[in-house]
Amino acid sequence: MLENATIRLLPDLLISQIAAGEVVERPASVLKELLENAIDAGSTVIQIQLEEGGVKLIRVSDDGHGIAGDELALALTRHATSKIATLTDLERVATLGFRGEALASIAAVARVTLTSRQLGSSHAWRLAGEAAASGSAASPEPAALAGGTVVEMRDLYYNTPARRKFLKSEATEFAHCSEIVKRIALAHPSIAFTLAHNGRVGLHLPKNDARGRAGAILGEDFLAESRAVQAEVTGENGFLLRLSGHCALPAHSRARNDAQYCYVNGRFVRDKLLGHALREAYQDMLHGSRYPAYCVFLEIDPSTVDVNVHPAKTEVRFRDGRAVHQFVFHAVQRTLSSPLSNVGTAVPVPVGNNEAPPTRAPLATVRAASDDRWPSRSDGPRPGKSAEGRPLWTPTQGSLRVGEPTAAYFAFAEKARDDNPGTQNAAVLPTADTPDSAPLGYALAQLHGVYILAQNAHGLVLVDMHAAHERILYERLKSALDAHRVATQALLVPAVFAANAIEMAAVEEFASTLADLGFEVTAAGPTQLAVRAVPALLQAADPAALVRALLAELREHGVSQLLAMRRNELLATMACHGAVRAKRLLSIPEMNALLRQMEETERADQCNHGRPTWTQLSMSDLDRLFLRGR
Repeated sequence: MLENATIRLLPDLLISQIAAGEVVERPASVLKELLENAIDAGSTVIQIQLEEGGVKLIRVSDDGHGIAGDELALALTRHATSKIATLTDLERVATLGFRGEALASIAAVARVTLTSRQLGSSHAWRLAGEAAASGSAASPEPAALAGGTVVEMRDLYYNTPARRKFLKSEATEFAHCSEIVKRIALAHPSIAFTLAHNGRVGLHLPKNDARGRAGAILGEDFLAESRAVQAEVTGENGFLLRLSGHCALPAHSRARNDAQYCYVNGRFVRDKLLGHALREAYQDMLHGSRYPAYCVFLEIDPSTVDVNVHPAKTEVRFRDGRAVHQFVFHAVQRTLSSPLSNVGTAVPVPVGNNEAPPTRAPLATVRAASDDRWPSRSDGPRPGKSAEGRPLWTPTQGSLRVGEPTAAYFAFAEKARDDNPGTQNAAVLPTADTPDSAPLGYALAQLHGVYILAQNAHGLVLVDMHAAHERILYERLKSALDAHRVATQALLVPAVFAANAIEMAAVEEFASTLADLGFEVTAAGPTQLAVRAVPALLQAADPAALVRALLAELREHGVSQLLAMRRNELLATMACHGAVRAKRLLSIPEMNALLRQMEETERADQCNHGRPTWTQLSMSDLDRLFLRGR
C-alpha cells in the first residue's frame, strides 16, 4: 500500500490511454468502431484496407454524409458525438456508435488521420489526430476527396509497447478483422463491403438482399440446410417485436459455437438471455455436445433495451427479459419443429407468461438443397396396388413376428389402405409431372430391413425407419404425459423377468410414478417382476427391457429430478425401446403410414439424438451419379 499518497488528477493523455484499454483490445476492435461510424453516416459503399493484420494500417473509406471541417478536431475529442444530446436520446439509442469515445481512444494509442468531405461541401478537410489527442491546438488542412470520410489508423500501440506484446500473429489478427467485417455485413446487406489485406482483396460483398448476403458469408450450404424464421408480435405502445433470419436444422450442427450470429436492432451481440433462448429451442434435437448454427435478427423498441452495458457494446439488457426470451424461444422452436404438413402455415408465438400475442407469427417456408424440396400437399391417389390390383411390393414371409400387433405400430396404416377407394387401383407413383400428395412420397421397398425407399415428385427419399419412428413415439409420449393421458395396454401374458433386490425395492418405491407413465409392474416372486401393462404407444416394445431401463433411470436420478430436468431424456429412452427395430420388414401400408406420420409430427427431420431421419436424392442428383446427359 502506498504511504503518504496524495489524490491528484491524471493527465489527459493518460486518461485517454486508460479509456482506450476499454475500447481498443486489438485491431479488430478498432475496425469495428470505424465501421459502425461509417454505417451511422449513411454509407452505401465501405472499403477496408489492412496491412499486417491491421497492426500497421487500418484504412476505412465510406461514401457517407461526412464531417464538417470545423468539427474534425472535435470528433477526436473524448465524449464528443453527434448521435446523442439528451438523456432521452441515451435511453433510445438507435445508432451503432454513440459513446463518443472511439476516435479519441484510438488516437491515444495509434497515429490517426481523419479526412472528410461533408455532403454539399465544396472541398474536403484533413486532420492528423496526434495533435488533437495530445490536447494541443489542431487545425484541419485542405485535402482531395470526392465525398464521404476516410479514417486511417497506423502503428497501433506505437506509444504503448507493453500492450503491443499481447497481440497475436498477423494471420490471427487478420482473421479477427475479417470476422468483424462479416458480422457487420450480415446485418447490413444494403451496403457494399470490400476488404483488402496487404494489397490483396480477400472479401467483396456487393449490395444484396438479406438472404443473398447470408449465403455469401455463411455459405449456400447453410441456407440449404436451414429454415427461415419470421415471427412478430405487437409489444408495448404498438411497437413491433420482430424476429427474422435462418436457423440451421439440428442435423447440421457444429462442434463449436462459431456459426452463431445474433443481432439486436442491427447490432451483433453475445447476450446470455438470447443465447439461452436459442439453445433451449434446440434442446431435445441436438446430438451430444453439438452447437446449433443460426443467424437471427431481433428488432425491438430501442427504449426497451439498454445497449450501454459494456464498452464494446456486445452485451445488452432488456426491460422485460422474460417476454423477449419466450418470444425468441417459441419462434425458433416452432420453426424447427413444424410438421412437414404444416410448412408455411401461421402459428401463435407465446410471449411473457405463456400468453398468446395479439398477432400470429407466420413460419417461413422450409429451404433445403433444392428450393422446391417440399412439394405442396394436394388431394391425390395413395397408390398401394398396381392397375391389376396386385401389391406393388410385398415383403417376404416371416417379415412379422407371430402374434405381433402391426396396427399398434402405426395407427394410420388402416386409414392409408382405405383412403380414396375409387383410386385404390391407380398405378401412378408421383413423378415430376404429377401432383405429389405428400412431401415424403410413397414407399417402394425396404433396404436390409433398415431403410425405407420412397418416391416423391422430386426423386428418391431414404428414411431411417427406426430413427423416424423413435421421433414419432417420443413426441406422442410427451404430449400424452403433458395432458396426463398416458393410455395403458394390458398384456395378455405378463412379461416376467428376474430382478435383483434393488430392482424389487425400486418397483415398490416408485409404484405411483410407474403408474403415471402407463406401467403396471408387480412382484411375481422373491426375485421376479411381472410387467402386466405398458403404455399403449409402446406395446410392441420388449416389456422387460423397457422396465429395466426405466427402473435404472429412476434409481439414478429420483422422481423429482427425472420428471423435471431429465423428463425428456426418460421419454427418449422409452421411445427408443418402443420404436420399430432394424431388420423388421414392414408392409407397404405400414411404410406409407410411417411416412404420413412423419409429415404430421413435429421435429420429424431428426431423431431424439439429433441425427437425420431422412434424406432426398433428387433426379438431378441421380443423373449426376450415372453421368446421364454427358
